[in-house]
Amino acid sequence: MEPFTTLTSRTVVMPAANIDTDQIIPARFLTTTTRQGLGAQLFTDWRYDAAGAARPEFVLNRPESAGCQVLVAGRNFGCGSSREHAPWALLDHGFRAVISTELADIFRGNALKNGLLPVIVDEATSGWLMGNPGAQVRLDVAAGTLTLSTGIHVSFPLEAFARHCLLRGVDELGHLLDRRAAIDAFEQRS
Repeated sequence: MEPFTTLTSRTVVMPAANIDTDQIIPARFLTTTTRQGLGAQLFTDWRYDAAGAARPEFVLNRPESAGCQVLVAGRNFGCGSSREHAPWALLDHGFRAVISTELADIFRGNALKNGLLPVIVDEATSGWLMGNPGAQVRLDVAAGTLTLSTGIHVSFPLEAFARHCLLRGVDELGHLLDRRAAIDAFEQRS
């Protein structure tokens, strides 16, 4: 994983509530154990028609969505079954963060373990973001702040260990491996 310190990006808005993991990445694409290529299947049943052609009206297929690294979603994003493939697909597509008023707990945990920043905001902030698709925002992981293009700073919750891992670009296993010398020394003493 890459360290995640700050990010400035335009937003893509998907206002629907209760977008579940099967909509994010349908179960038929869960046969792989690698992350590469999953971005092409992100929201595939919404992005493509039955013949596989891109639906021009879908937000991710619009030219203004190109290069956006922040997804603003409706309430209860990532609900449904647990699958690491959901954050993998979002990351492979190019997203680094998801902002919502509510993120499903299991999705939130999987996102953090894979370097995708889950940002929970209040209704007023969400309303502003929903009403201003494509707005430029700045995320600061160390400070735990989201800065809107209006200059307003909004704090978001992020547990200390998750912040530590994101800032260093490691997952839980990487964190342990970074401490291998201390672990080996402890084992020698035991």
